[in-house]
Amino acid sequence: MQRYDRLREILGLDPDKDFLTIYRLTATYEFPWDFTRALELALFRTYAVPSIGRLLAETAEFTDRPQKRYDDTALLLDAVVEHGFESDTARTAIRRINQMHRSYDISNEDMRYVLCTFVVIPVRWMDDYGWRPMTHHERRACANYYATLGRHLGIKDVPGSYEEFEETLNAYEKAHFGWGEGGRKVADSTLDLMASWYPGPLAPLLRGASLALLDQPLLDAFRYGRPRPQVQRLVRGALRLRGRAVRLLPPRKAPHYARQNPEIKGYRSGYDVGELGTFPVPGLGGCPVPHPRRPAGAEAQPPA
Repeated sequence: MQRYDRLREILGLDPDKDFLTIYRLTATYEFPWDFTRALELALFRTYAVPSIGRLLAETAEFTDRPQKRYDDTALLLDAVVEHGFESDTARTAIRRINQMHRSYDISNEDMRYVLCTFVVIPVRWMDDYGWRPMTHHERRACANYYATLGRHLGIKDVPGSYEEFEETLNAYEKAHFGWGEGGRKVADSTLDLMASWYPGPLAPLLRGASLALLDQPLLDAFRYGRPRPQVQRLVRGALRLRGRAVRLLPPRKAPHYARQNPEIKGYRSGYDVGELGTFPVPGLGGCPVPHPRRPAGAEAQPPA
């Protein structure tokens, strides 16, 4: 297989009918490392909406148990990518996400914005740092994939195209980005988590590199100081050089899923999708409806 053969395979599919296949090929064969980084950045952006940052801080999941929250989020979302919407595993993952979301007062607008980040930020990342940009074909498939996921999550007024997703994201950020103590607390905790994946002496460098990837509205919302221009140029230039180097590599022969990422630390012996996430206690502010801890048909997943 040559470097662009899989892209030709993608372009031969219908982005309106084969959007899951296209998204899977794009995310797990063409850009697995980049998609992981882009989705991390996508979630990070959501903290800058004060209502989202405040809720995440109040749940304490991102501050007291950041590694577990990171692992569970990545694994639940990726279960749908790997197994498809009609599988028992994906249905269990979606059920788990819905059970958690319904335990809190989350507006439809905030939910829709988070969904928009999953569509738009990976495209922007590939434009800036990928070994090639995502094609219009892939953007359309990505929009269809997340529109379908959004409907499964009960989100109303989901955008119908990539352009609509981007317009919705831009308008929401312009209207709602702002300082929030909770958002800053969760952002700091997330940066600390990412630094913990590397040897201690590298932690300050990693934090600085992460901040160098943030745009000015995001820095302003968290009240982070602007990184020095030379640091921004160095970090962003290094990522662009990586993309050019990856372009010269042979294509990936097997898919790479989130469960295989080294950043997933908490499930070395495997996991059950039905056990991921949190289980609010009825009567203590959580969901009053009892849910089975292991829904029928849920599949145990292998370790990374």
